[in-house]
Amino acid sequence: MTARGDAEDRNFILYGTRKTDAAPIRLRAGRLTADLVGGKLRTIAYDGVEVLRAISFLVRDRDWGTYDPTLEGLTVEQHAGGFAIGYRALCTGPAGTDLTVTARISADACGRLKFEAEALSQSGFETNRCGFCILHPIVGVAGTNVTIEQVDGKLELTELPDLIDPWQPFKGMRAIAHTVLLDVTAECRMEGDTFEMEDQRNWSDASYKTYVRPLALPWPYRIAAGETVKQRVALTIHDGRKTDIPSSASTGEGPVRLTRGKERGTMPGIGLIIAPDEAKAVLAVRWRIADIGAQELLFHFDPIAGHGADALADFAAIASGHKGTSTLEIAVPCLRPLAQEMNEIAAMARQVGLRPSAVVVSPSVDRQSTPPGSVWPECPPLYDVYAAARAAFPDIRLGGGMLSYFTELNRKRVPSASLDFITHCTNPIVHAADDLSVMQTLEALPFITRSARAICGDKPYRIGPSTIAMRQNPYGSRTMDNPDGSRLPMANTDPRHNGLFGAAFALGYAARVAPAGLERLTLSALTGPFGLIAGAGEPVPEGGVRALFHVVKALAALAGCEWLECLSAHPARIVGLAARHSTGAEVLLLSNVTPADQQVELSRYDQRKASLSLYDHRLPESGPIGLGSSDTVLLPAFSFAIAQWDL
Repeated sequence: MTARGDAEDRNFILYGTRKTDAAPIRLRAGRLTADLVGGKLRTIAYDGVEVLRAISFLVRDRDWGTYDPTLEGLTVEQHAGGFAIGYRALCTGPAGTDLTVTARISADACGRLKFEAEALSQSGFETNRCGFCILHPIVGVAGTNVTIEQVDGKLELTELPDLIDPWQPFKGMRAIAHTVLLDVTAECRMEGDTFEMEDQRNWSDASYKTYVRPLALPWPYRIAAGETVKQRVALTIHDGRKTDIPSSASTGEGPVRLTRGKERGTMPGIGLIIAPDEAKAVLAVRWRIADIGAQELLFHFDPIAGHGADALADFAAIASGHKGTSTLEIAVPCLRPLAQEMNEIAAMARQVGLRPSAVVVSPSVDRQSTPPGSVWPECPPLYDVYAAARAAFPDIRLGGGMLSYFTELNRKRVPSASLDFITHCTNPIVHAADDLSVMQTLEALPFITRSARAICGDKPYRIGPSTIAMRQNPYGSRTMDNPDGSRLPMANTDPRHNGLFGAAFALGYAARVAPAGLERLTLSALTGPFGLIAGAGEPVPEGGVRALFHVVKALAALAGCEWLECLSAHPARIVGLAARHSTGAEVLLLSNVTPADQQVELSRYDQRKASLSLYDHRLPESGPIGLGSSDTVLLPAFSFAIAQWDL
């Protein structure tokens, strides 16, 4: 095996594909640093502190998919005083239409950065958005003071939202300034059009996005042949500190310390989503449900998609051997009288012997997003939908919320008083699908759960199914097919689900939502592209288990246990999830959410009595090993570990 072959095999185990993200080019101008990736600036930092998450010139299609342009003529010049970059980005639209974006980027040692772009089409070009997107980070920034300069020159001192804003917190923007460090501020000025901001945490993006053009304007729209679109973003750092102050930049190296926190709670039950098109495959391996120990089976039922009595019969056969609970998730058509629709579904369920523990109902139309400025589609009042479901299924629990994402729940808040629990999903590839962006969505989850709690109070709360791949697209007419196994936004399959990346992401997800006290958490299906068990024609051998299997099984084993707060000094590198069984035995789940090896310091835990099972790129499982007297554990890229303290 060649070194290249070894690297490709390792990439496949990590990512489920031998394709890798393009390596960033690190840029520096004095204390200002940035990464150039595919024509975008990422991780723009000053003195080691992230100022902007990204600046990019994006072109979106009519389904809000983002074009992946071909770059030509890329030049990168770095010198003692800063850097200069130039390139052309070529987009090809439907029917051979074209758009060329000419970009120029420059920065100097005084903390000034400019990104200019001109877009020109020879044919005319249809788009939902063509222009700059600027992403502000959320950790340490949410809820802090900002100054907004509006297009008319008016200044407004305000705050970035702490709880997630369902709409645009700021409109008519020309510039925004925020504090980076004590006596250091950053002003981001946008020219060429009217900009506004949306709270991207709605979609689990870890950012506030300032974009063009306003959503109140019609979309899609057409850029005329020969019309030039010119825009510029200028970032200026104002450093009021002494000029000789040493840099505070951190290398991000060294062990990550995990410590015990004071918060306590209860670990959620773990669910598996089962759709009709996977029901037969699930029946063939249903013994795996008990092997995993999943507490909940979540059955998806959509009459508009043609689901009927056959699907319910398959669900009944699967549920018959399950010792836990089950929920029937119904996308209510709302095309006929509600009582008639709900009673027909309930009658079919009784006829085939399906007796779910709960039903979740949501109007089918609510799975589609209603963006700002759009007309809400016709839909019966939710009170009436819930009343019809309660009458049709009188003796079981009733859940509501959204079958789509938190965005839709935040924008159409349900009357929770008539429900027994609230539910929604999330998806990390709505806007971007590169490895860094997907893992960064974990930062947004605590904001989502706090915002959901602000809506529904202490009502029992469920999340899922939440997977990397998108099961349905509220923002367009379809999810995107992904036959090449690429990192593709809004794709209905994602290769990383097959790799350690997907397992590390799921464990990080569970750790980030644990403080919310969820009743149920669903992170996968059993079979199919969202599943734990591989099928025919998939990269993992048929019948084999994905790395995610071990994470879901470990989480299911902790359902109902006492959750113990575990604090990571660097949660962007290492996350931890701790729980205590009723016997007093403790379990600590660790996840490396980066592509680099990480040392974890466990000095606040008693390593001498612990054994550890490690899942990394070398072996499916290393087997239990004693930790000995060492304070640190090495977690390779995207690996996860299970440490147990037996009494």
